[in-house]
Amino acid sequence: MKIYIGTDHAGFELKEELKSFLESLGCKVKDMGAYEFDETDDYPDFIWPVVKSVAEDISRGLDTRGIVIGGSGQGEAIVANKVRGIRAAVVYDEYSAKMSREHNDANIISLGNRTLTIDKAKALVKIWLETPFSNEERHKRRIEKIKKLENDNL
Repeated sequence: MKIYIGTDHAGFELKEELKSFLESLGCKVKDMGAYEFDETDDYPDFIWPVVKSVAEDISRGLDTRGIVIGGSGQGEAIVANKVRGIRAAVVYDEYSAKMSREHNDANIISLGNRTLTIDKAKALVKIWLETPFSNEERHKRRIEKIKKLENDNL
């Protein structure tokens, strides 16, 4: 699986740790920045390329997901959810990691570096990666409604 990953200064250290962790799990990782710590950078500049790349790959039928990181993960998820086809979830515990995949088929995970330890973030990413979408009819129906909202709101 290909994973795009990006952050601003707030998640720089966690991004660097997660890259090695993801590679150890057999993922192909594409770092979209930040490439150096700069406390004046802005998260949309690094989140947008991740999200755009994931959306483009998904539209081509590729097995791709994204990880975005910030201080809380909230702003990053907001940016991500502006893109058609993206379902980004802020994940903060095991339940949210599992449900974001099982019920929502989230293709972007948003993590808050200031709310998680590195070990906790790794554990949540692993759960998120290993949890399949349930394919239950009620969840497919809800996702189709989200897609309709995206298309109607152009």
